[in-house]
Amino acid sequence: MSLPLPESTTVLIVGAGPTGLAAALSLIHHDFRDFVIVDAVVQGENTSRALVIHAATLEALDSIGCGQVLVDKGFKAQSITIRNRTSELIRTDFSYLKPHTPHPYALALPQNITEQVLGQKLKDLAVHVHRPKRVVGMKRNVRDSLVTDVSFDDGSVISTKYVIGADGARSVVRTTAGIGFADPDGDNSTHVLSQMTLADVTFKGGDISSRGFVGVLNPDTFFLCVDFPNSTNELLAQNGQEISDRIYRIASSIPVADGPPPSHPPKEFMQALVDKYGPTYMSSDPSVNPTPLKKSKPGGSYRVLRVN
Repeated sequence: MSLPLPESTTVLIVGAGPTGLAAALSLIHHDFRDFVIVDAVVQGENTSRALVIHAATLEALDSIGCGQVLVDKGFKAQSITIRNRTSELIRTDFSYLKPHTPHPYALALPQNITEQVLGQKLKDLAVHVHRPKRVVGMKRNVRDSLVTDVSFDDGSVISTKYVIGADGARSVVRTTAGIGFADPDGDNSTHVLSQMTLADVTFKGGDISSRGFVGVLNPDTFFLCVDFPNSTNELLAQNGQEISDRIYRIASSIPVADGPPPSHPPKEFMQALVDKYGPTYMSSDPSVNPTPLKKSKPGGSYRVLRVN
């Protein structure tokens, strides 16, 4: 049941992703409840999106009672390996952070699970997210210069003293307020990370989970493979998608000279990126990786089964 949007509030939080949800929980933690939270989409928790939560963020979430439940659902990466296609170049060791933080690791946890955890905590505190509410404009209230009228695409309006813009990289709140947000290298930058393609996949050919976070440096690209925690499979199962294999995030930059990547890349496209830019031990190209496919142990050629 959708609750009606109130006519006014002290704080309006625009966006119910991790940032907006954490902002709402922080306000409650400080005994402040005169706020409203809205989001443009009908249903949250719908894509994996961001993946890693770092130590400082977990410490902040600990302060509002949310950190440990996320840690329990995530995968603790103790190190990150940077390599070229054939050999290891450098390995970070997060254990050196132990004297400085209770979280000496990088926590791998898809954004939809983070949203699920934080969203459930808000529900338990009787906070309702108003959906779908897409902000289309903001203007100063004609009767009170300290109040802003925020309008939505359905014609509704709410008056508020403060607006928290947690509505993503293409924030309507930030744009309307005239807050700058630009690539320091310019809009036409052609650096290695100018174009990225990401997919959640499973592999046939062995378990590579023991390899943790793996980054591959190429002359004009960067390739990344990261384990997902088991909680990802559990969430998919709740939504009717049973996947028994471990799920990985693979990400690869695309050279600008190759043109823009597809917005919804098929598995053949992602497999080609693995073969071309990933570690050779993951390649399905026998000329690069002649090791026979073996299910019983790491190694062999890995094939993308599905793009989630």
